[in-house]
Amino acid sequence: MSDVQTTDSTAPDPDADAAATAAGDAQAPESGYTPRQIIDDDLGGSFADAIDATLVSVEDGAMVTGTVVRVDRDEVLLDIGYKSEGVIPSRELSIRNDVDPNEVVSLGDEIEALVLTKEDKDGRLVLSKKRAQYERAWGDIERIKEEDGVVAGPVIEVVKGGLILDIGLRGFLPASLVELRRVRDLQPYVGKSLEAKIIELDKNRNNVVLSRRAWLEETQREQREDFLANLKPGETRKGVVSSVVNFGAFVDLGGMDGLIHVSELSWKHVEHPGSVVSVGDEIEVQVLDVDLSRERISLSLKATQQDPWQEFATSHRVGELVYGRVTKLVPFGAFVQVGDGIEGLVHISEMSAHHVDLPEQVVTPGEELWVKIIDLDLQRRRISLSIKQAAEGGIVAAEYQEHFGEHAYDDQGNYIGPSVEHSPEADEAWAEYYAESGEAPPAEGAAPPAAPAAPEAEAGGADAGSAAAGDDE
Repeated sequence: MSDVQTTDSTAPDPDADAAATAAGDAQAPESGYTPRQIIDDDLGGSFADAIDATLVSVEDGAMVTGTVVRVDRDEVLLDIGYKSEGVIPSRELSIRNDVDPNEVVSLGDEIEALVLTKEDKDGRLVLSKKRAQYERAWGDIERIKEEDGVVAGPVIEVVKGGLILDIGLRGFLPASLVELRRVRDLQPYVGKSLEAKIIELDKNRNNVVLSRRAWLEETQREQREDFLANLKPGETRKGVVSSVVNFGAFVDLGGMDGLIHVSELSWKHVEHPGSVVSVGDEIEVQVLDVDLSRERISLSLKATQQDPWQEFATSHRVGELVYGRVTKLVPFGAFVQVGDGIEGLVHISEMSAHHVDLPEQVVTPGEELWVKIIDLDLQRRRISLSIKQAAEGGIVAAEYQEHFGEHAYDDQGNYIGPSVEHSPEADEAWAEYYAESGEAPPAEGAAPPAAPAAPEAEAGGADAGSAAAGDDE
């Protein structure tokens, strides 16, 4: 039997175990892990309760913060630390309509949302970024309104009657309050950032009304005061028509707008201001009045033009014969236009030598005839005319002497033909006159019917007076 003993390789080696334990103890601090003793009931409750304790508390209407984990065409998923991701429908992403979710948020963005429904019929947590933004913005908007401050935001939409600004919520800016004067084309403002004052606020109705004009007026107040101080009634200024309304036209004078009332647009009657001026027209106006307290400027266009009444009164006198057109019949007579924008009244008693019951027994609207000026009141802008006295003859106004040929009249305007030899030019003029009037030309040697003569004239004048009377009858 051999003295050599064999060693069982599977037998434990106390020294080796001790060495291994020492090595493990030496390495523990380097790994940062320190085993802890496990005891019974370490959770202090059920395992499900322990999991729920790690989740955030969610209730309807609560504000939560989370991270965007998915962006789809119609919704966005937000991880708020709840048992499931919250869903933000695309319509609840922004106050802008029909936006692409990818233009609003990106993966990894941390955003705030409001809980709309803790659990819908599909068991989903439904959130709204738009409503969260709305709730936060209202507090700021109310504070700015109380402080009479200014809000700013981009124009995101053109709607009926104005613009929509993104100021954290949808702010409405009426078209009449975009600029100091009304703007017709609002499309160029889309995308621009505008500053405005808050003039109306109603949270229950979700209504915010803004005014950029109020902000402009406030910032330009000093400039306006200087402009008004240097503007004097009676002076003439050039400007551009900025808008046309039913009651007149506004003119940009280069610093402020002034109003031309419809009655100051023309010496003639104006049905609508648009028939006289258009937006963009460069015109010269006279300053009528400057109201410093109300910051209003009254202007006149007709004051820069020749007054037709003054012009008529200067070139005509009582007793002259003028040619006119009947414009309107009234129970007491007829109105006859005798110049551009000038109408006179033929009273029924001055229509004929015989009694007249109704004006239509003598004249009709549109009829052209000779009348005599029997009264001219420039101050009251009234002219009295007579058909009856025109038939008796008289002095023809200067403009008609020229029209019908000077050779047919003497220096006082009395007809002296037909002994005066007619020139070819005069014959041509008379032919044109008869063609236009539809009257038959007189027999050779007779006086023209449109040339009544003074009663004191001799044979030729008497013939002319008779012919004129025949025309009027």
